[in-house]
Amino acid sequence: MLFVCSQMHSLLQVSYTSWFLDAFNYAIATKMDVLNLSIGGPDYLDLPFVEKVWEITANNIIMVSAIGNDGPLYGTLNNPADQSDVIGVGGIDYSDHIASFSSRGMSTWEIPHGYGRVKPDVVAYGREIMGSKISTGCKSLSGTSVASPVVAGVVCLLVSVIPESKRREILNPASMKQALVEGAAKLSGPNMYEQGAGRVALLESYEILKSYQPRASIFPSVLDFSDCPYSWPFCRQPLYAGAMPVIFNATILNGMGVIGYVDGPPTWHPSNEEGNLLSIHFSYSDVIWPWTGYLALHMQIKEEGAQYSGEIEGNVTIRVYSPPSQGEKSPRSSTCVLQLRLKVVPTPPRSKRILWDQFHSIKYPPGYIPRDSLDVRNDILDWHGDHLHTNFHLVFNMLRDSGYYVETLGSPLTCFDALQYGTLLLVDLEDEYFEEEIEKLRGDVINSGLGVAVFADWYNVDTMVKMRFFDDNTRSWWTPVTGGANVPALNDLLAPFGIAFGDKILNGDFSMDGEQSRYASGTDIVKFPRGGYVHSFPFQDSSESGATQNVLLSAGMSKADSPILGLVEVGEGRVAVYGDSNCLDSSHMVTNCYWLLRKILDFTSGNIRDPMLFSPSVKQNNPLYIDDNQLPSRRTDVNFSTYSSVVEKELICRSDSRFEVWGTKGYNLQVRGRNRKLPGYPVIDLGRDLNSTAEVFPKTHPKSRDKRKGDSSGNGYLGLFYRDELDMPVLVASHWLAPAVIAVAGILLFFSFWRIRQKRRRRRKGSGSVRMANP
Repeated sequence: MLFVCSQMHSLLQVSYTSWFLDAFNYAIATKMDVLNLSIGGPDYLDLPFVEKVWEITANNIIMVSAIGNDGPLYGTLNNPADQSDVIGVGGIDYSDHIASFSSRGMSTWEIPHGYGRVKPDVVAYGREIMGSKISTGCKSLSGTSVASPVVAGVVCLLVSVIPESKRREILNPASMKQALVEGAAKLSGPNMYEQGAGRVALLESYEILKSYQPRASIFPSVLDFSDCPYSWPFCRQPLYAGAMPVIFNATILNGMGVIGYVDGPPTWHPSNEEGNLLSIHFSYSDVIWPWTGYLALHMQIKEEGAQYSGEIEGNVTIRVYSPPSQGEKSPRSSTCVLQLRLKVVPTPPRSKRILWDQFHSIKYPPGYIPRDSLDVRNDILDWHGDHLHTNFHLVFNMLRDSGYYVETLGSPLTCFDALQYGTLLLVDLEDEYFEEEIEKLRGDVINSGLGVAVFADWYNVDTMVKMRFFDDNTRSWWTPVTGGANVPALNDLLAPFGIAFGDKILNGDFSMDGEQSRYASGTDIVKFPRGGYVHSFPFQDSSESGATQNVLLSAGMSKADSPILGLVEVGEGRVAVYGDSNCLDSSHMVTNCYWLLRKILDFTSGNIRDPMLFSPSVKQNNPLYIDDNQLPSRRTDVNFSTYSSVVEKELICRSDSRFEVWGTKGYNLQVRGRNRKLPGYPVIDLGRDLNSTAEVFPKTHPKSRDKRKGDSSGNGYLGLFYRDELDMPVLVASHWLAPAVIAVAGILLFFSFWRIRQKRRRRRKGSGSVRMANP
């Protein structure tokens, strides 16, 4: 067999999808063995590209790909390195520290309704690596696109030691990934979403392959809450009764064949009697293709464990089988084992429990979702996940250090019991709300004593229109589908409390009680009830300056006092609103406002009133008020249902909510399913009954099909949602050596199929392509 190892690297630093499709077809035709990619981008919905990568690996070509140079930011994995059938490689320096430029996990294509995978798979040296110049001599190179070829070279060496007669039987993308991750050396400092399995180790992987027999396995094979910091974020917060399920999403690697099947539901085997306090529901791939699938654990402590404190240990097993190989008569089968060691504590008091709303977050792709801070001109897309464990991971750590327990809700607001939580935390949300959600939250606050804390962002229709651009690749106009936050939707949600945000875009620095903060593209408060406390500061309003993402402020702009922070007691509960979330988002943070978040939570969760926030000088003797027809309005020229989990969708509690409400509309709701109506959109009454379920994501690929049997539940949200692709060029100047040219998926579904084949630029993850977070 001809052994060929090829490197695909964009020397021009800008490439087109069509080039790679042609190159991939050539690789398949020539029966290549190993292929390295040092390119990528955040568009995991680029259907022609993704499907061709599946075809590549299904043809037994081992693909290695750099994960990107968007570190140290989390949730910045690039495609195709984020795909489970591809070996994704991060970078380290010679001190075995994760390189600052190396992108971090988790993968985001299963967010918000699932949970990301562990990526990268392995890391390799990628800083100041000596390589040859195109002319003569050598030069120093840095980047994950340097680390990736190192791993590709390791793969080539490993392939070469396997006798040629056995390569077809043993060698495939899954078996090679098994050898790499099982042989890798785990580094002591970084967590699993920074280093994957660890530093690639040639000799250890060689020993695994030397005696390899085709089998299936799970990666990671261990989830240990006592292994900190590697098992972050799981090791930072123990389990307890009454909580939302903790989801751990592992990858099934099937070295037995390109296609495999799960033989029956997974099984939990506790090692002691206390293990019976753990309730696990499973979501998993019924068809494993190509080479990989998923196994998601939804873990909860039973109510009888409300006072238990200790550890629970045991194994989860799942049996996988594949059709017999050539010359074999019986199917190949293998039992995969996932070891669990979980920490459990008594259920915390209500005042210490916070619920983070993930359900109403929308990110790029599939739409043009703009960055929250318009000051940021080199990273205009909001694509990092907006999850507690991606670009808000520092907030999660801060809250845990402050003694709070934080749970994630990936279902509508009807799917949680307000009596269990001190505060519902709404940060940087872009989606709409079901009418049932608005009504339930009103009752939760007024009657059940729930606290609500809202961190909004800019929303200005004129600015959005000015941010549109013409893409010469697809010959179409692109425009943001919302602002930094969906202020009209938030105003609907807050209307029962007499609170509303405006459409100003405010920027400036301010100080409260000696704490310096930066207000970056935040909005203002225009309605607030009498008796509340409202803080105003002088800011510049860039919404009136014809601002685009290139120019925000002019020197002659004046400052005026604008209300940005409000706190009020409503019935039994409390509400706090703040017009900017950039001070919590680690992506492009200038200064954090963790101090303010802590004071807000003291109020919303425990009714502890900080004298600075509740000074008599800021108490509202008269309400802030404007007519509703002066509030920011929704755009009627955007088909928001394309991106929304609410508009023209059915209210349903998903498998990331409490088990008892799965498949229902939530707590205390006995209503027919109906769809949220927006101005300019027709209402379609699906007429479904209370406990009916809806297919949320179409199953476009065998890997994303559901499984519902035994103690498992369907997991359609873990599948991929693909639409026709449209392109997006670079809009602004960048300091990257490899400029970001990013594709946008699925805004105009009516385009014909030929548009899928349109050339699409992708970002190169080449040497020196390094982006650092703001200090």
